[in-house]
Amino acid sequence: LRAQRAANFVGAKRLGELLKKSSVSTAETGMDQLINYSEELMLKKIGELPRKSSSAIDYLDDDGFSTTDIPIRVKVTIGRQSVAFDFSGSAKQVQGPLNAVYSVTLSAVYYVVRCVTDPSIPANAGCFKPIQVKAPSGTIVNVEPPAPVAGGNVETSTRIVDVTLKAFSSIIPEKVCAACQGTMNNVTIGGIDPRTGKYFTYYETIAGGFGARYSKDGVDGIHSHMTNTLNTPVEALESAYPLRIKKYELVRGSGGRGGFRGGLGVRRDTEVLAERSTISLMGDRQRHGPWGLSGGLSGSPGAYGIVRGNQITSLASKTTLTASPGDVLTVTTPGGGGYGAPSRRMREKIEQDRADGKA
Repeated sequence: LRAQRAANFVGAKRLGELLKKSSVSTAETGMDQLINYSEELMLKKIGELPRKSSSAIDYLDDDGFSTTDIPIRVKVTIGRQSVAFDFSGSAKQVQGPLNAVYSVTLSAVYYVVRCVTDPSIPANAGCFKPIQVKAPSGTIVNVEPPAPVAGGNVETSTRIVDVTLKAFSSIIPEKVCAACQGTMNNVTIGGIDPRTGKYFTYYETIAGGFGARYSKDGVDGIHSHMTNTLNTPVEALESAYPLRIKKYELVRGSGGRGGFRGGLGVRRDTEVLAERSTISLMGDRQRHGPWGLSGGLSGSPGAYGIVRGNQITSLASKTTLTASPGDVLTVTTPGGGGYGAPSRRMREKIEQDRADGKA
């Protein structure tokens, strides 16, 4: 946060320096030209896409209160100078914290558009001007207040990306990957650090498998799509918090099989060292594994658990619990979906996966 704040100060300083060198009207003209330039580039890329429509549906496992699937639907229509996204038919807003505000839906759609066109186009209003998004009010993709929305940004956003890419997969299959892990595996642990007597809060998202691509395997153990975070080094984590990492490994065979296999998920076991700590979890893809494409198989679903003594207890994907010293939280993340029929996989790749302990 301090780095982001500093970056904003630098930006403000440079803008002030720019205005000292030229007039406000000159600066505004330059900004308008940049916006128009982005729009022109996006229109050119849209013009290269097939004039087609495609629909898709994907699901969130639950909202933490019920076990009912939560559908998200989208219809993508590519026109001559626009791309329209219609989320009609998506689930009504829910009791749990998975509701997404409209801006979250927009950001997920914009991300996908940049993925399938040209991510080097300057990201400004011009880039997104040709993009039309219909998200009915009162649904999980455009919530009406009052409603909980914390998970809309971290979980529902990933499913919006998944379903939108799925719709594009029948239009431009060579530019779309199979489903990635589809969850951020949000882990929060808080309590009093016995070393200092002060409160601590640890929060992290845990990586999983990337979906296989048109001509490549998925990447193992990586943050994907809307996550936008990095792995915290174990040494730094254990130094800063009363936690100990007992296990951190790729999950053998978790990537969906295919001509190109999905990336592997990870397992991370975290031992709590503080008295009466609180653990809060928010994840998904524990019933519906990440889907494959073109005959590729789904990746393995994720799973959470708590180990107390010699007994392990399964945990819901969205839950809060109290932990004692010695309790171990296990987080197993989903593998990515496969691409192409498994029978198409080259023999040498199969043998290499076995040699590497991945299959």
